[in-house]
Amino acid sequence: MVAPVSTAITMNQSDNLEKATFGTGCFWCTEALYETLDGVIDAVSGYEGGQKPDPSYKEVCTGTTGHAECVEVTYDPAKVTYTELLQAFFRSHDPTTLNRQGADVGTQYRSVIFYHNDEQKHLAETAKTELNKAGAYSSPIVTEISPVETFYPAESYHQSYFANNPNQGYCAFVIAPKLDKFKKVFQEKLKTEAV
Repeated sequence: MVAPVSTAITMNQSDNLEKATFGTGCFWCTEALYETLDGVIDAVSGYEGGQKPDPSYKEVCTGTTGHAECVEVTYDPAKVTYTELLQAFFRSHDPTTLNRQGADVGTQYRSVIFYHNDEQKHLAETAKTELNKAGAYSSPIVTEISPVETFYPAESYHQSYFANNPNQGYCAFVIAPKLDKFKKVFQEKLKTEAV
């Protein structure tokens, strides 16, 4: 069993924090993007939405467990709203491709929002509907919207992967350019140290 990842949450913050869970393909990318937003306290890479208890990365990569690579975001809604997190979600990947993001292919890379309550469900469904109505993408959005069941943190070497491995090939050629683009779009919502 993977041990829960510890976070630096102060006692004053803990009462006001909420969680959001998103899958936008490779969780290394998703985590790196969300970690830059002001109000995001923690972003943990992991697995959600499958049938096998406590899956390993190797098992999830087979595409047979039903899990998606995703990130559980702990955030302060006084600093960043769920709607803003949804904007980051839809702007950071292609929500029109089924089970694929770039070269990453399989159900584990699906576009998915795991909602934690009815308000998140409503906001996610509304955002998806409005973007489709507006023709924001050339194809319909296929993002899955499902309730959170059990989130399993990924193995420790996946946590803060981009921060710990910026020169690794995938990080340098896929995540870094994506992160640069993300920072330009969300410049006003970034943590001071991420600017």
